[in-house]
Amino acid sequence: MSPGAQAQQAFRSEPRNITLRMGATAVLRCEVLRASGTVQWAKDGLLLGPERSLPGFPRYSMIGNPKRGQYHLQIENAQLDDDTLYECQAGPSESSAAIVSYGAWVTVLIPPSKPFFEMDLATPWVAGKKYTLTCVAPDAKPVAEITLYKDGVELTGAESFTMSGSKDKLLNTHAEVTVTALSSDNGRQLACRAKNSALFQPIETRVTMSVYFPPLPPVIVGLEREEVKAGRMLVLQCVSHSGNPLATLHWTKNGEVLSTTWEEDDAAQKSSSILRLKITPADNQAELCCESINLVSLSPLSVSHKITVLFEPEELTLSGSLVAIEGQELELSCYASSSNPPVDIRWWLGYKELNGTVVTMEEGANGGMTTMSNMTHRVSREEDGLKLTCEAFNKGTHFSKTHIAQLSVYYPPQKVWLDAPPQDVPLRSGTTVRLVCFSTGGNPTGTLTWFKNGRAVPDALKQTSFDMGVARELVLVLAASDNMATYRCDSTNKAKKIISAHTKLMVHFTAVSMKITTKQEVLRRGEVLSLDCLSGSSNPKASISWSMGPYRFQGVEQAPRRAQFGGVSVLSSLLLNLSSQHHNQKVICQAYSPVLAEGANTFFQLNVLYPPEFSPDQPAEVQVVEDDMATIPLLVSANPEEVSCIWLHHREKLVKEGDLRYHWSDDYSLEIKNVTRKDAGVYAVECANEEGRNQTSIKLDVQYAPSVKAEKDPVFVNLGETADLICVADANPIISGMFSWKWLGEGEVELEEETQEDESGLLTIRDVTRAHAGLYRCTANNGIALPARHSHVCVPVNTCTFTLLQKGPQWRKVASRGDGTTTAEVVCQAEGIPRVDFSWEKNGVRLDFANPRYEERTVREGSFHTSTVRVVNVSALLDYAFFSCTARNSLGEDELDIQLVSTNHPDPPSSFRQVGVNHDSVTLEWVPGFNGGLQQRFRIRYRWDQSISSLYMDVFPPSATTFTVNGLQPVTTYNFSVNALNAIGESGYADNNAVLTITTKGASGLPAYLTVVLTVVFGVVLVLNSLGCFFGLRWKKRRGQTGNHNYLSSVDVRVQSTARNSNKYESREKINTAAQRTLLVDSGSETDSNAYESYAVVRAGGRRRWRGKSRLRKRKGQLKKYAETERRLSKQMRGGKRHFMDVQQPRRDSDLPFELRGELV
Repeated sequence: MSPGAQAQQAFRSEPRNITLRMGATAVLRCEVLRASGTVQWAKDGLLLGPERSLPGFPRYSMIGNPKRGQYHLQIENAQLDDDTLYECQAGPSESSAAIVSYGAWVTVLIPPSKPFFEMDLATPWVAGKKYTLTCVAPDAKPVAEITLYKDGVELTGAESFTMSGSKDKLLNTHAEVTVTALSSDNGRQLACRAKNSALFQPIETRVTMSVYFPPLPPVIVGLEREEVKAGRMLVLQCVSHSGNPLATLHWTKNGEVLSTTWEEDDAAQKSSSILRLKITPADNQAELCCESINLVSLSPLSVSHKITVLFEPEELTLSGSLVAIEGQELELSCYASSSNPPVDIRWWLGYKELNGTVVTMEEGANGGMTTMSNMTHRVSREEDGLKLTCEAFNKGTHFSKTHIAQLSVYYPPQKVWLDAPPQDVPLRSGTTVRLVCFSTGGNPTGTLTWFKNGRAVPDALKQTSFDMGVARELVLVLAASDNMATYRCDSTNKAKKIISAHTKLMVHFTAVSMKITTKQEVLRRGEVLSLDCLSGSSNPKASISWSMGPYRFQGVEQAPRRAQFGGVSVLSSLLLNLSSQHHNQKVICQAYSPVLAEGANTFFQLNVLYPPEFSPDQPAEVQVVEDDMATIPLLVSANPEEVSCIWLHHREKLVKEGDLRYHWSDDYSLEIKNVTRKDAGVYAVECANEEGRNQTSIKLDVQYAPSVKAEKDPVFVNLGETADLICVADANPIISGMFSWKWLGEGEVELEEETQEDESGLLTIRDVTRAHAGLYRCTANNGIALPARHSHVCVPVNTCTFTLLQKGPQWRKVASRGDGTTTAEVVCQAEGIPRVDFSWEKNGVRLDFANPRYEERTVREGSFHTSTVRVVNVSALLDYAFFSCTARNSLGEDELDIQLVSTNHPDPPSSFRQVGVNHDSVTLEWVPGFNGGLQQRFRIRYRWDQSISSLYMDVFPPSATTFTVNGLQPVTTYNFSVNALNAIGESGYADNNAVLTITTKGASGLPAYLTVVLTVVFGVVLVLNSLGCFFGLRWKKRRGQTGNHNYLSSVDVRVQSTARNSNKYESREKINTAAQRTLLVDSGSETDSNAYESYAVVRAGGRRRWRGKSRLRKRKGQLKKYAETERRLSKQMRGGKRHFMDVQQPRRDSDLPFELRGELV
């Protein structure tokens, strides 16, 4: 062999076959000489890998010294899957070829699993039956051997066979043997032992045998004698020994189950049941039986005994009547129900034994005998109340039973008599009479019964007893039926003999019935009605009379006839001429008894059919004021009452659809809403029903306030002549003295002669002078609504004069917002003849009506002329100015300056005066001032001259200028003031804060001391009111001081009238300091100024310092600036565009525009 060359590799030792038990460690040897290739093991042809740890096979590893070529395969915890062929292989190398060892088998021995019995041993066996016992030793290698034992004794004749196990190479061994179950096998052990070469000792399975077998026959303990007395508690015990399971026991009596309760004693191997039986007669000759049985008994086992019961009779009955009338024979029977043995019966009456009885016996219930004893005895009165005894004796039980009853002997009453009024004395109907019946003697005492004419009276009082007998009272309220009636009292008792007493009564009574009849079924107006009145029986005879309301009639009376209750009846007839007034009237028929001084009556109600008739109270004329609702009542009656009516006016039928003002009520009265004078006139109404029709007329007089016009206007007259001023009134009614005249010029003119002719009023002025020229007012007042006025101008020497009216404060101002979104109307009204012409200036410059922002309209009504200038898109800068209105005609001219301002608080009222006064109220009147451009209302302030505080009262309706203050005290001085309010604020008080002092009058008939008391009370109320105001103001002031307001970043605005120091309004709303601070100062009292002022407020040290700069712009100084601005706005409007200020909508009531709040322009 050349140097460096290696020899062929070879096995030094090779693996050999090996056998081991499961769980043991096996080592297969493999040693290679000159190993040059890779050495690894193959398991059943699968290479395990060259690494010595053999990854993937945790129980396999190669052990030994590799330097010595040792590659032994070690298998730990050998299992069934290790049972196979193994080879050791050396792979080829450069110097040697591959080599493979001989195959070596590893045989793993597997012990059998625990053996088990295949049959259900939980189910007990039955003694005497054969059973096949099978035991299995599963999953063994090699095959296991099985041996069977019973209580340690091997069972012979067992046969074994094998079957495949749960895995390949494993086998199951089955062993079978046939066993006959014995009762002695119960509780014994069955064992199955299995072994093979893998076990060091056999493994065993044991079970306990359960074998069922029947019990022994039962026995009864506790019944020494067969005779038992009824009522005894019999206690018996039934015992049954042996058996598996132990026997179940039950008791029966004559086949009926009594008890199914028992107890088991496993230690003593017995069952026992105790029966507690209360013996009754029904148990006589009864058979008691105890049965035992278990699950494997072929039939029940039993023991029985028959018992004889000694018992007494349950009932001892005494039959027959114990009540007899003296001298009668009494027949009684005494019966004893079934008993064992039968009883002997004896009779006793008091202490005397009665003989002469007949006894019979018969078979009874429960195997006993019944006994019947019959006895006959004649009774006497002396034996009443004695005790009768029946005695039954039982020789077997030595028991005696008795039945005792009391004997009653009846005999009749001895005497009956009555206590009643004499029969020949008359009694008045309705009188209370008492009849008493007495009875003595008898056993029992008599029972009293009252009869009237042979019929029992049910409502007699209860019968009462006294020492010698009984009594019963009958209380009668006499009626007609009692007249000559026979009242009888019967006394009887159980001796069935009746004795009686009777009496009669004489009764006077009025007619028992009244009935009015007629043969006419339908009654109509104008017919003659025949009525018959029949009075029922009366005693003595009654007299009949007729009446209807206040009227009395005499009928025709027929001869009386005999009637019931011993009285007489009378028939009377009446004839009556019917009219509509008789409808629903009651015709009364009365039957009067002079003896009784009373009578009976009935009525017949008349149902008279007639066509509609109008009431005498139907008004012929109805007056109503124009615009009110007119109601024309319709008073109509008819029978039948279903009436249909139609209304006619000017011969035309009125229908609702024609005029919605018409309305008919349920009684067909006519209602006309918003009546006008055209509705006046005669209204005809026609009503009809089934009996006919009728009609009537009603005049509607519509009254209305006067409207006045001049017969000639103006009136021209020459100096020195006579002027006749005539005004004609259209009014209803026309009343005397309804016209009055007033001179409206300056100075005083004497009105010489005022006359009236119907609807015309005449003022005659003689010797006319120039002083008479001017305006005269004619007023007509007929008491309906407000008076009507008309003015006449009297012009001498054929010339006219001119005067400008409406110069009050409300005409000198107009208010509107100046934000470019509103339209203002400046109104100037004049009265003059001839026609008046108007011209307008603004701040001294004639208005150009070619400018679309200004429109002028003139309206004439008689001598009144009205010119209205509409300012479109009012601008505070351009239009807050003075508009001068000049009115002129051929006789002269007049001028009025009207100021257009921002909306503001109202001006104070003026001409505040007293209109009327009485003891508890004062009526006041005033002239309203400018309303500030908003709707204004008024408030009255007043106080008692001794009070320190004032009361306030809002005027209602708000626009009224006359108001009455009520609830004042008599003879008390009050101070009154009035001011105006609108949505922005309130004005000062009227007439420059003037106070109107008024003293109320004294109340007529009011005591002086009461006047003083009321005055003091009212004063106290005013003082309390003042204190309340004082503390309220202090509280409000304290709240204002504690508030946290930052005035450094806000503007505090105060607007104050310069003409009224007492008229102050203040707004404390925060305003943006960056905004323009130009405020419009209220010029409500400065008619010649139009000023703008700038204010700023700085709070420092808790005080206010006012800093500001004020500039006064005069009207003449700004004409040029105004003209330029107007031309610019006019040009914009002619171009079809209008520019408005951006005005935000107020978010709440306090966010009003500046002209409503006095804030920024």
